[in-house]
Amino acid sequence: MKKISAILLSAALSLAVLTSCGNVNTPQDGGSAADTGANAVPAGEMRDITSMELVKDMGIGWNLGDTLDVCQADRDGDGKVNEHVEEGEKVDETLWGNPKATRELFTALKEDGIKSVRIPVTWRDHIDADGNVDREWMDRVHEVVDYAYSQDLYVLLNVHHDGGGDPTFGAWIIEGAKNDKENTLKKYRNLWSQIAEEFKDYGDKLVFESMNEVGFDGISQNGAYDLLNEFNQEFVDLIRSSGGNNAERHLLIAGYWTDIRMTCDSRFKMPDDPAGRCIVSVHYYTPWEFCTTNIHNTWGTDEEVKQMENLYGMMKTNFVDKGIPVIIGEYAASGNDKASCVFFIEKMVKLCSDYGMAPFYWDNGGQVDRNTYEWRTPDFLEAMKMASSGEDYDFTKW
Repeated sequence: MKKISAILLSAALSLAVLTSCGNVNTPQDGGSAADTGANAVPAGEMRDITSMELVKDMGIGWNLGDTLDVCQADRDGDGKVNEHVEEGEKVDETLWGNPKATRELFTALKEDGIKSVRIPVTWRDHIDADGNVDREWMDRVHEVVDYAYSQDLYVLLNVHHDGGGDPTFGAWIIEGAKNDKENTLKKYRNLWSQIAEEFKDYGDKLVFESMNEVGFDGISQNGAYDLLNEFNQEFVDLIRSSGGNNAERHLLIAGYWTDIRMTCDSRFKMPDDPAGRCIVSVHYYTPWEFCTTNIHNTWGTDEEVKQMENLYGMMKTNFVDKGIPVIIGEYAASGNDKASCVFFIEKMVKLCSDYGMAPFYWDNGGQVDRNTYEWRTPDFLEAMKMASSGEDYDFTKW
């Protein structure tokens, strides 16, 4: 979700959306030590398709939110860590209240018609000062990726709250880049080198995402854009030189704060890529009060619909029409009025379908029950299916 420190207003939040390691145990068939034998992931295939074709094939996407992305963090902006572990203990994926992810979860999602999953991962509680990843954490990330990959789902894997707005508690990319760019880039490269090595033999259904919701406020705007562009270019250069299928892997490039207007600014540059396989990532939480809280419960006035159409039109004009595919890595609807939420989801997913973009619903456990794997609001799923069907129809407000 938007900058951890911005997830405030705890009384109002409903968020229904709401040791150094080497490359061991990554066999040539693309499997892992955590998932071998009868359930091993098949050999990785890199198809002769463009990134635009890949994105169009992604269909309905879903986020495994508040799971592998959890961390010791100031989530409500009060200057204190919200959830933490005792000294000597390790952070695991249950810290923010969700159970551990299971293979059955992804099987159920596939049966529901989900074709793509985004697996946000926060590394900051599992790396040393140089970015070396704890082997146990890498193995768990690998295992969860395999749960989804073995279901023939598209998988987006990223670096999540390592950016973040709470450097006092572990976030390192944003403030580190502004104050000590070279050492921060070195740590960033080291982290991604390990991820790239771990998954180098996986096929094109595994997509790497450079980072999550990163911008560099507090310096000149030109310098801020230049800094993000530099990190994104470093990401592409590193992955392309990391061996295996990574030379041709499709890569997801974080827009400025993943904000549509700021990413459509001419100062944001897509990286130079010899493979020509880069996709731009933005998020959609407009209006914020409706999408992430229950402060504003309804949506669907002519003005609100036009605002959504205009913003997606900007992405179409600035990227899709120029041959650059688009992924909406996060969106949500959290107002208490179900009809408004369903209409918002349907309208947004329909725009994505019409423009060849791929939408990924942000779910922190508030929508898909992580124990029963059932949707708490089945109409949300039905709206996604209808809107992504490719059929033309007139909208009616639910």
